[in-house]
This record gives sequence, structure tokens and C-alpha cells, in this order.
Amino acid sequence: MAEPKRINQARALRRNDVPAEDRLWSALRNRALAGLKFRRQHPIANFIVDFACVECKLIVEIDGQSHLDQKHRDADRTAALESLGWKVQRIWNTDVYENLNGVKEMLLIVCEQRLRELHL
Repeated sequence: MAEPKRINQARALRRNDVPAEDRLWSALRNRALAGLKFRRQHPIANFIVDFACVECKLIVEIDGQSHLDQKHRDADRTAALESLGWKVQRIWNTDVYENLNGVKEMLLIVCEQRLRELHL
């Protein structure tokens, strides 16, 4: 279970979403993607991830221009989360703006693949 400090941080992040996260959240919330439940600004271990589908053990991270300068940090974060059994899918915020349907299709494919892997 996440510690109260992490939960409070996640709540604060939810109130201050960036526009790309808001746009993707509108497409994922209320089980809008094939009935899968996504959580927004979800605490996992020492991290707070942008979106998570617990059933698929899938994390979706929205990356903007600021991530260009932190590739090593992002790689370390991805490795740490994947070592816990999660799949991390990084999406550029420009893709959310310019090709939301394509992003949703890609996430559906990844979710279906993850569900097959997890239920073997």
C-alpha cells in the first residue's frame, strides 16, 4: 500500500495535470478503453506514474520536451518499474495532441498483449 505522503503527492499532481495528460485521461477514464480501468497519477513503489492499468500491469507515461534532457533518469525509472513487473509505455505529448486515436489503438494492443502474457 502506498504511504500517505505519496497519496497526497498524487492528489496534488491530479489537480495540476498538464494538458496532454488531461486529454489522454478523457480518453481513458471511466473504463472508456475496452472496459479497462486506468488510474491517474498513481503511486507505485517510490514513484508516481502518470497512468496505470493495474489489471494489465501497464504504466503510461506522457513525455514532453522537458524529457529530452532527462533520458538517463527516465531510463532508470523505467527499469525500476519494470523490475517490479510493470510494462512502461512512454508517449510523447505531441502524439496525444496530433494522433489521439492512434495512441488509443496502440494502448489497446499493448493492454491485450499484457493480459495474454499475465494470464498464461
